[in-house]
Amino acid sequence: MNQTYIDLLTRLVKAEVRFVLIGGYACIVHGGTLSTVDVDVCCDFTPDNLLRLQRALADLNPVHRMTPQRLPLSLTSENCKKLKNLYLDTDLGQLDCISEVQGLGDFSQVEQMCETIEAEQTRLKVLNRDALIQSKKAMGRPRDREAVRQLEAIKEMETE
Repeated sequence: MNQTYIDLLTRLVKAEVRFVLIGGYACIVHGGTLSTVDVDVCCDFTPDNLLRLQRALADLNPVHRMTPQRLPLSLTSENCKKLKNLYLDTDLGQLDCISEVQGLGDFSQVEQMCETIEAEQTRLKVLNRDALIQSKKAMGRPRDREAVRQLEAIKEMETE
């Protein structure tokens, strides 16, 4: 896993942000070889958790990547209640925070389908392989189908 992204995830862990690593980097953790340009996490979208996220990223100049104005991240207890996803650019790279994973459910459901790994002396929650396969099948994009193919092949090799 890219050291810059490990640094980004370590910040979230130290700030006690409740999240589960999903997406491309979760595939890499499980042995996949697809490349990715962002870190995808499913996180608890409660105001307290999102404000912890904001504090963790404060000195990394986070901006909303999907808005034309690229507005700085400026969360309050009130505006957090309206959010479902955050797509951010930071000085350490792109971070996509989502409240639900297609095919799996919201954060509380996703958290039940994770495992804990150690990366650079940081304990990270990562979506387990079977749940990752299920979510990638639900997404159905070409890169998701390739991830499913790789993850199922790895699973098959481990059972032989």
